[in-house]
Amino acid sequence: MAAHAPARYIDLHALHPVPASLLNRGEDNEPKTVLMGGAVRSMSSSQCWKRHIRLDMEKQLDEYATRTRMLPLRVADALREAGWPEELAVFAGNQIVRSATREGLKTEPDQNGITSALLYLPRNVLPEATELCQEHRPQLEEALAQETAAAANTTKSKRKKGPAPAVLPTGKVAALIKQRTATINLFGRMLAELPAAHVDGAVQVAHAFTVHRSDPQPDYFTAVEEWARPGEAGSAHLQTAFFTTGILYRYATVNLTELVRNLGGDDKQALHLLDLFTHAFIETLPQAKKTSTAPHTLPHLVHYAVRDRRPVSYAAAFEQPVKHAPGGGYTLPAVDALSTHAHALNQLLGDRHRIAHGYATAQEQPVDHLGTQHTSFDALTDALTAAAALPSERQPAA
Repeated sequence: MAAHAPARYIDLHALHPVPASLLNRGEDNEPKTVLMGGAVRSMSSSQCWKRHIRLDMEKQLDEYATRTRMLPLRVADALREAGWPEELAVFAGNQIVRSATREGLKTEPDQNGITSALLYLPRNVLPEATELCQEHRPQLEEALAQETAAAANTTKSKRKKGPAPAVLPTGKVAALIKQRTATINLFGRMLAELPAAHVDGAVQVAHAFTVHRSDPQPDYFTAVEEWARPGEAGSAHLQTAFFTTGILYRYATVNLTELVRNLGGDDKQALHLLDLFTHAFIETLPQAKKTSTAPHTLPHLVHYAVRDRRPVSYAAAFEQPVKHAPGGGYTLPAVDALSTHAHALNQLLGDRHRIAHGYATAQEQPVDHLGTQHTSFDALTDALTAAAALPSERQPAA
C-alpha cells in the first residue's frame, strides 16, 4: 500500500439468486421492500447482512464483540455468582457505567439501570470489569454504606441532585470500554458520551435489492392438530406468511486506508481482515425463516475493483428493472446489465485510479468489462487482496 495514497477502496459487487425466502422482515413481519425505478423490489437491509458478516468473521477470528445496553446488569450478575451480596453487586454494576466518564454514561433507572446508548464492546470487557470491581471491593462497600446512610437520613425532596460520586478509577473503566476487536476496527463504533471510544468504520455496506420487480407473495399454511379427539379434525394453527424471490444486487466497499489507520498501521492484519471480509461477504446469508425456506444459495457472480480516491457502486445498472429472458430467468439479463453499466462507467472514469478488477462466476461464458476472470471465489479473494497491497503507481489491469 502506498503510504501517500489518499484512500484505497476495494469494491465488492455480487449478483445473488435467492429462492422463496424471507431474509429480512419489517415491523409488519413481512418482507422488506424498496421502490426503485418505479418498481417494487425485495430488499435486505445492510444492517441485517452486515451483522451476519461480522458474526462469521468473529467466529473465524475466535475474537468476539457484543452490542449491548446490559453491561451494568451483566457485571452485577457476575458478581452475584462470585458470592457478592445482592445490593453490593447491583451497586458495583452501576458504578462501572457511572465511573466511565466524569459525569458517567447515561442510564435508564426505570429499566434496571441499562445504558441509554448501545455499547459495542469486546466480550472480555465483562470479566475485566468484574475483576476491577473485585480489586476495589472495599471502596465499593464503603461508598454503598455511605449512600445507604445518607438515603436513610435525607428526605426525598432534599436529596442531592446530580450523579452519584464515581468510586472506580475513571481512567481504568474508560480504558475497558475503549478496547477494540478486529471487527470493531473494521465496522467502526460510535459512543458520543465517550468520544475517545469512537472508531471510524472502514466498511460500507449497501442495502441489497432485487434487480427486477419482486412483489411479496403470500404463503397460506396450517399446522395440523395431531392429538385431535375422536371425531374432530382440523388445524391447530392457521397463518399467511409472505416470501420473495429474485436476483439480488449486493454491494460493499472497504476503505483499506482507514482500516490500516484503525489498526495502528498494521498492513498485514488489514489485508488479513480484508480476506476474511471478502469470504464472509460472498458466503454469508441472513438466517430468518431458514428452517422453512432453506435459501442457502451462493452468488452467481462476484466482481471486485481495487480503486484509489473513491468507491464506485454499480447499483444504477438496475435503476430500470431487468426483464426476464425469453425463456425465463433473470440471471443472464442481470449479468448483461452489470457488464453494460461497468463498461459505461469505465469509459467515463477511465482507469487512472483503478488498480485492478476481476470477477468469478458460475456461468461458463466469460463476461466482458469486469476485468480478469478467476476460476473460483478463493482465487478471486487472493487476487483482490494482492492487488489491494499494490502501490498506487502501478498501471491498472486491462
